[in-house]
Amino acid sequence: MEPFDYVIVGGGAAGCILAHRLTQDGRQRVLLLEAGGEPDSRWISIPAGFSKLLTNPRYNWLFKTEPEPNTHDRIISVPRGKGLGGSTLINGMIYVRGQPADYDAWEGAGAAGWGHREVEPYFRKLEGYGGGGAARGRDGPLSLEQVRERFPIAQGFLDAAAEDGQRLNDDYNGPEQEGFGYYQVNQREGRRWSAYDAYLAPARRRPNLVVVTDAQVQRLSFDGGRCVGVVYRRGHETLSAQARLEVVLCAGAFQSPQLLELSGIGRADVLGPLGIPMRLDAPGVGENYVDHYATRMNWRVRDAVTLNEMSRGWRLMQQVARYYTQHRGILTLGTGLVHGFVKTRAEMDRPDAQYFFMHASYANAAERILDRAPGMTIGVTQLRPESVGSVHARSPDPQAAPAIRPNFLASPVDQDCMVEAMKIARRIVGRPAMRPYVAHEMSPGDAAQDDAAWLDFARRNGQTIYHPVGTCRMGSDAGAVVDARLRVNGLHGLRVVDASVIPKMVSGNIQAAVMMVAEKGADLILADRPR
Repeated sequence: MEPFDYVIVGGGAAGCILAHRLTQDGRQRVLLLEAGGEPDSRWISIPAGFSKLLTNPRYNWLFKTEPEPNTHDRIISVPRGKGLGGSTLINGMIYVRGQPADYDAWEGAGAAGWGHREVEPYFRKLEGYGGGGAARGRDGPLSLEQVRERFPIAQGFLDAAAEDGQRLNDDYNGPEQEGFGYYQVNQREGRRWSAYDAYLAPARRRPNLVVVTDAQVQRLSFDGGRCVGVVYRRGHETLSAQARLEVVLCAGAFQSPQLLELSGIGRADVLGPLGIPMRLDAPGVGENYVDHYATRMNWRVRDAVTLNEMSRGWRLMQQVARYYTQHRGILTLGTGLVHGFVKTRAEMDRPDAQYFFMHASYANAAERILDRAPGMTIGVTQLRPESVGSVHARSPDPQAAPAIRPNFLASPVDQDCMVEAMKIARRIVGRPAMRPYVAHEMSPGDAAQDDAAWLDFARRNGQTIYHPVGTCRMGSDAGAVVDARLRVNGLHGLRVVDASVIPKMVSGNIQAAVMMVAEKGADLILADRPR
């Protein structure tokens, strides 16, 4: 195979965007390598189909955390998307830009040029949203809609929030995030609109883009201090691809640091026991792992029909017919119906906790099996956790999953935020507007009356909500893995453009931030190409 100008490793959200942008002017020849396959499941386009894909090894890497004492030595599932489109094939589709201060904090941490003023135009560039004000993008490739369906119990929750003194906010991606309202999701006319749909599918018609699926990259190739390509497996064959200009890692917060380590880039105490010769001492690789940890509070519901009943029997058949004839109904729903962004202490200048309200409850959350009786759930998460973990290769075998140690709830700040956020959720549900709907609280229930009990509930029952970032941190200090132009420090011809470069967690679901990073990253790459 002739050398390409760019080799992109990973066909997730960032890889799809880069493949589109780097081939757009026709001047560069680009190879995209994806370890998974084509996004051809019938469940992908149906928003509610995420529940069928989250446990499917064809579309999910099915990673799991190491047992840790902070979460009672539980092994916690950490889904990551597999296939062209990556996690945008299986996620809850919730679109959250975050807060302006998040990106100013990136710049303050050494990521020059990544403050809110510089990144905000990239959000507008990618958005195709029909609502909101002048700050929102209208014509971008990522189709966005506000959740379509409305239910009396959801309105009751919004009314209860107002009774509690919370503001209502129709566009949390506008000037202010704080408040309650309906989520925005990447959908088009009730169908999931993934990064594959938005970016890669149109680009695949171009002759200067080659896409290879089922291609598991084994290691990076070097000529001295320059990355010149990759070695990958496809079936029983070991193949190589050369990059004339750059290799760009878009394998995500777990597999980008793993691939760097398998290529000899990392810490001596990680590489040495694996027998991997060190090419570059890079102590930050695999460190600075941050993720959103969430609890699910559940209530038994009365005098309302919830998703628990609507997803069974004749009601489900009715909803299936409605979806296929109108693209409406419960099959358009993902993981969140109503949002809440709240301050857990009145003196705060911005929200530090997020709610996900759904009129549904799980009998088995891990397997996405709903209760048979009516129920509702409020997912509760801290927006900017301070607990920091790590992700490292556990074996020189590229097929072996990395060791994922999130270190959830290690920080007292995180503990206090989660406890207070759960208390506020209980208080809102106790307001008069919700009394007609609530029979009783199922979890944590009466056992949670003091802070110690609340915290114990969080430790025993919380889960990641699949927002890993930071493991190839961007910055200007000695521990940063990439610089502000996303180039791997100490090497030439190698960049990382994905969630792993995010230096500090953003306030909300991360897919919007990852897409922004890829859009800006594409501009940086094109600006640096030889003239």
